[in-house]
Amino acid sequence: MIGVLVSGEGTNLQALVEAGLPITAVASNRRDAPALARASCATAAFELSEFPDRTARDRAMADWLEQQGVRLVVLAGYMHLLTPAFLERFPGAVVNVHPSLLPAFPGAHAVEEQLAAGVAESGASVHLVDEGVDSGPVLAQERVPVLDGDTPETLHERIKSVEHRLLPEVVRELCAR
Repeated sequence: MIGVLVSGEGTNLQALVEAGLPITAVASNRRDAPALARASCATAAFELSEFPDRTARDRAMADWLEQQGVRLVVLAGYMHLLTPAFLERFPGAVVNVHPSLLPAFPGAHAVEEQLAAGVAESGASVHLVDEGVDSGPVLAQERVPVLDGDTPETLHERIKSVEHRLLPEVVRELCAR
């Protein structure tokens, strides 16, 4: 039922696994992503260099996910934007977790940008994915204080601890619908 897209270490994937959610497939844009080793289900890598363009890659990835019976796609540290060719295959059923209180600080460098801006609080957001950058409707958010002396690493670790709880909660709710 759930397909998870990953690019890195896979700590959010691990949180989903530990929550006992019905993950049937894990895909990555990187063959060497450590997250793939955390999966105890079907896995596949779809490296962009193996396809003529992102649209072709995303179509192949969507085909594979559908073959695995996926109905809900969760981005858990997936660091590529998805094309319309992918999103139209899973309408309203692609969810992402992001380390800021969206709509503030979208994009790949949210934690660093928040510290540079001197915000008093950050947070985690779980949102539906659309064609924009972290611009889909927010499903849940939780605040995380920014502490004196925070570095990108210390702040991101505190945000991740919230993500690891919030993402599985939202995914469980979506599965119950």
